[in-house]
Amino acid sequence: MKTKIIQYLIFGVVAFSFSLTSCTDYLDKAPESVISEDDAYKNFTNFQGLVERMYQVIPDVAKAYWVSSFNWGEDEVVTTGNGEYLFGFSVDRGNYRDYFNKGDCFLDRNWFVGRENPDAKFNKAVWGGSWYAIRIANMGLQAIADGKLTDATQEERNLIEGQLYYCRAWFYFQLTKYWGGLPYVDYVLPSGEAFTLPRETYRENAEKMAADFQKAADLLPMNWDNTTVGGATKGQNDLRPNKIWALSYLGKTYLYAGSPLMVNGINGPKTYDADMCKKAADAFGQVLTLVESGQTQYALVDFTKYSDLFYTNQQGWLMPGSTEAIVRSPTYGPDSYWRQMNSYQISKMANGDGIILLPSANYVNYFGMANGRPLTDAASGFDKSHPWKDRDPRFYYNFIYDGVQVVKGTMLAEEEQYRYADLYSGNPYWRADPTATSRTGYLNYKFIPIGANTWDKDYDYSHSSHMHLSWLRLADVYLMYAEAAAQGYGGATGKSSTYSGTAADAINTIRDRAGVGHVADEYLGSTEAFMGEVRRERAVELSFEAHRFHDLRRWLLLTEPPYNIKTSQEFDRVGTFDPEADPKEGEVRNFREEVIITRNLTSKHYWLPFKTEDVSMYPEFNQNPGW
Repeated sequence: MKTKIIQYLIFGVVAFSFSLTSCTDYLDKAPESVISEDDAYKNFTNFQGLVERMYQVIPDVAKAYWVSSFNWGEDEVVTTGNGEYLFGFSVDRGNYRDYFNKGDCFLDRNWFVGRENPDAKFNKAVWGGSWYAIRIANMGLQAIADGKLTDATQEERNLIEGQLYYCRAWFYFQLTKYWGGLPYVDYVLPSGEAFTLPRETYRENAEKMAADFQKAADLLPMNWDNTTVGGATKGQNDLRPNKIWALSYLGKTYLYAGSPLMVNGINGPKTYDADMCKKAADAFGQVLTLVESGQTQYALVDFTKYSDLFYTNQQGWLMPGSTEAIVRSPTYGPDSYWRQMNSYQISKMANGDGIILLPSANYVNYFGMANGRPLTDAASGFDKSHPWKDRDPRFYYNFIYDGVQVVKGTMLAEEEQYRYADLYSGNPYWRADPTATSRTGYLNYKFIPIGANTWDKDYDYSHSSHMHLSWLRLADVYLMYAEAAAQGYGGATGKSSTYSGTAADAINTIRDRAGVGHVADEYLGSTEAFMGEVRRERAVELSFEAHRFHDLRRWLLLTEPPYNIKTSQEFDRVGTFDPEADPKEGEVRNFREEVIITRNLTSKHYWLPFKTEDVSMYPEFNQNPGW
């Protein structure tokens, strides 16, 4: 059977040919109306039409289906019942093969089903779309090498070539972070040639991706709005790759290549490649220096506008992300009301599908105290009898916890029981049914406003509610710099020559934004102690943004306790509930955790499997270990 890889790679040229003329109508066209292949590439406008095909296959991670699942670490619990069809439910049970054509999963749906309508939002998939885009990039680069871009300024030539290099590397990065090293196809594969390219190592792929990202960074502008070409679409260029995109992913490529999984394999030690990490820190340092010197359009969003990073409401369907979003995909329909917003509440409060995506209590524990210390630190001040008091301000932004008022408006008398979040153990309204209530003692409100319920109706189509996740935002660059500088340049005080800040400074910059205390001195003395804070800070700042699964994998922690469990928070209220009291001051007793899911994952689960038909095509394309 012919592999889907070849089909995707070849389909790239077929789709572009079809955009020029249709086979069935060809004989009906006047000769002068047929666009030649050379004309398709001759100027910026025509050539950009080919480039745009790559943008149209980028998945919108948060909208892969009517209800999508994208948090596959130890961070999120999927309710039983209707939620069992979600890929996140399968990951908890080690059933990675369920991603094959899984409805809610953006990895591999039957992408060709909608090829007569390639813009269909649910047809965006990492596997098929990436190979298609790589083919397009190679076609474009070959056309430039052949001198077909004849009518273009140097600026136009740079913009086209820079986008092609960036996209080829970016789509390869998405493939390799799930499946590991692959054949790196950097030329136009002839349709009649047998495909025998062997899988490369992750490092070999990374070095080629890095070369492409560097070329893109050299060719692309900082801001398209400041170019002659971009001036025609000024204010609408923020979804086009630029120098900051390329440098950020250059750093991310090196950091991943220097991480334990990629360096040592699925059974190796948890050590980094220091040289790769130095290169990563140097690339991230360039980005941060440009940002902090005011030379870019990017900046950290003020904490009072933090929600603008993730959702907008009553803003005319404005795409979330604000000044902090660096890499975003096109948004395939902003109607997040059904896809995600209803999935973060108990069924009684939402008009959803009976699916609830819940923060696991063990993940909530990463949100330490306002003084910056983890809950487990004896000096943190954490008090189990007042567990919601003096927490990291991001805790209150992310979660609904016991006693929080979630309904503001009028309710019937028999519905009043839902006005406040009664999340204590044994509560008959929030804990009774594991398919329709909170199993963990928390609800996720990072992506929806208070009032997002069937009574207040402060979100829906009439409110222009729009949730969207960035592929990469500036806070992530700071945190990746912290990790890379620590591993490449000697711990918390390590720094790159491209940036004035140390690894610890980068974390503290993110904490300053949220009003959280700096990394305590006790965690600055050794690289391993500091890395504990790096990992915790990534868990907090980037929570539920589809990063944790990849972080745990590249750190070789996915199968390790305590990262392989999901828990609930159990406690009893003390005294009579006072609706006028500040819920942060709520007093409880018997505060404890109970394991509700243990993920029996093994070393094979560090990489996703390929389809049997793909690995059966030729010997050089081998299956991932254990599958």
